[in-house]
Amino acid sequence: MGEAPSPLLAVTIGEPSGVGADVTLMAHRDRERLGLPRFVLLADPEMVAQRTERLGIDVSIRTVGAPAEALEGNNDDLAVLPLVNRHLEEPGRPDPANGAGTVEAIDRATRLCLSGDVAALVTNPIDKKALYDVGFAHPGHTEYLAELCGSLTGRTLQPVMLLTGPDLSCVPVTIHIPLSEVPAALTTDLIVSTARIVSDDLRTRFALDAPRLAIAGLNPHAGERGAIGREDEEIVRPAVEILRAAGVEAFGPLPGDTLFHPEARATYDVALCMYHDQALIPAKTLAFDETVNVTLGLPVIRTSPDHGTAADRAGKGTARPNSFIAALRLAGRMAAIRAEAPVAA
Repeated sequence: MGEAPSPLLAVTIGEPSGVGADVTLMAHRDRERLGLPRFVLLADPEMVAQRTERLGIDVSIRTVGAPAEALEGNNDDLAVLPLVNRHLEEPGRPDPANGAGTVEAIDRATRLCLSGDVAALVTNPIDKKALYDVGFAHPGHTEYLAELCGSLTGRTLQPVMLLTGPDLSCVPVTIHIPLSEVPAALTTDLIVSTARIVSDDLRTRFALDAPRLAIAGLNPHAGERGAIGREDEEIVRPAVEILRAAGVEAFGPLPGDTLFHPEARATYDVALCMYHDQALIPAKTLAFDETVNVTLGLPVIRTSPDHGTAADRAGKGTARPNSFIAALRLAGRMAAIRAEAPVAA
């Protein structure tokens, strides 16, 4: 039998004044050498062509009318599915006029994933402040995608942010809230529901038979059995007990300051952290250029480079495409795993 065809991915342009176009063009230029999955870019073709010229990258832009056309014709061309809304090509200068196109790209790519026209979604970073100026009402990409997928499928979804790199995978249970609000937001139910999603998706999307979840404590030394705060005994430990009783291989609460050294990392597949920086500091310290942001808990596969728009590097040829390339690779692997999974009766 012949080898299965590579899954087709959708890539969104992200913030036009940032490095989304830059890293996408760099990845496409080196796709054969790196063995990257095929993808179609949702963007303004004229804006992408202008950025190509600015960067001096020898890539031909081919406008397509449907994702499947990206698999036809010359493989050297970058297939771009045009947006209704135009984008300004002004590196380093976010403009509210670009907001409609940025959101349009996300909406259309998500619908293409749900319809099966593409196998997965890779999103370039957005400038949330620029979108807030035009009425965007979500904390970020992750929350917006969850609401969009929920509205399109009629399901109530809990999105979970997974940061995964070569040496560490971790999940923040609470995300974009002030540190002062974390104790009130952290509940046993939230830890349990997050861990269940992580465990289920590691099985179905990462092909791990028995995922091991390390549960970090909230307080220093995981509270020292209540001596340094009661949250770990009253909120975190009960969650671990519920998970273990349900057959999830979870253990903790564990002190955050000893959770990320090499010997500790060998004992688990994912660390569940109680707040944003408890997860993202070790993830970015260990592999800043190779860590990928994955959204679990959605009916679509979504990955993203784990960096911001880097507007100060846009259009200069100094952006590093490593994290975007890693996001493409991981989306392709996850799509292949899903394609090979047995169909439920």
